[in-house]
Amino acid sequence: MRVASLCCLAGSVCAFSPPVAKCVRETNQLYAVTRKDFLQAATVFSAAGCIVPKANAEEESLTLPDGVSPKANAEVESFTLPNGVSYDVIKKGDGPKPGKGELAAIRFAAFAGKNKIDDIFVTPEPYYTRIGSGAMLKGVEETLPLMRVGDRWKLTIPGNLAFGQKGRPASAGKPRIPGDATIIFEVEIVGLPGKEQELIELIGD
Repeated sequence: MRVASLCCLAGSVCAFSPPVAKCVRETNQLYAVTRKDFLQAATVFSAAGCIVPKANAEEESLTLPDGVSPKANAEVESFTLPNGVSYDVIKKGDGPKPGKGELAAIRFAAFAGKNKIDDIFVTPEPYYTRIGSGAMLKGVEETLPLMRVGDRWKLTIPGNLAFGQKGRPASAGKPRIPGDATIIFEVEIVGLPGKEQELIELIGD
């Protein structure tokens, strides 16, 4: 009877997460779904064309809205560099790494506590910076050469590699940043002008 009840849901519900028990409603009564029920129902659902996820299947990467990072309980790779900058890998890219002196197109959002310093994820065009030029915060400058095109990392930058002891005074549209403030800097390399694969294929290395 339980398998029959579960089959009624094939048109609307095609996924369970064993062995956690779920409840399905039929004729105003709740039936506990055990692992045995799940295995029996999975066969029926598969035959009906539904996709039943494997318990140990590797999770697909999610496409997140601009400016949004994975939740704290998501599996995120975290690392700390010798200079004290730590970073979480939000998304992995497979493009080339930028070399010193090369122009890189990046998108980023920076925060000092709850104050947003800047957000280039929401602008029409990315921000262009030359690697090693000193145009970015020191902690960012020392991290960008480690990234690949397509990488999106969330950096935690200590104050001495950000705005230092002096901080930064408030200005039009920009909040005041206190001295030695830790900066959260989420950055993605979206391109290396002149190193696009289509251009390389067209003109050669």
